[in-house]
Amino acid sequence: MPEFMDVHRNMAGITKEDLQAAHDADLAIQGEEKVDFKSAWADPDAGVVYCLSEAPSADAVRRIHERTGHPADEVHPLPIRV
Repeated sequence: MPEFMDVHRNMAGITKEDLQAAHDADLAIQGEEKVDFKSAWADPDAGVVYCLSEAPSADAVRRIHERTGHPADEVHPLPIRV
């Protein structure tokens, strides 16, 4: 399954608890789009959040994030991994 890294901007001040809640919301419905969210990282000072997932498409990732109230600003395919 293809991997994707998505980016959320304008998240300044996000806490670990906020990040966990957003990730849990994604996990709760990810199966409906056959997405598997692996991890999420945040830089509260820069206001940026990153999420790693496996999904059938970038659109599937976008749809899950939109439905859980935190749409991604960017979704990037990760075709090469070492």
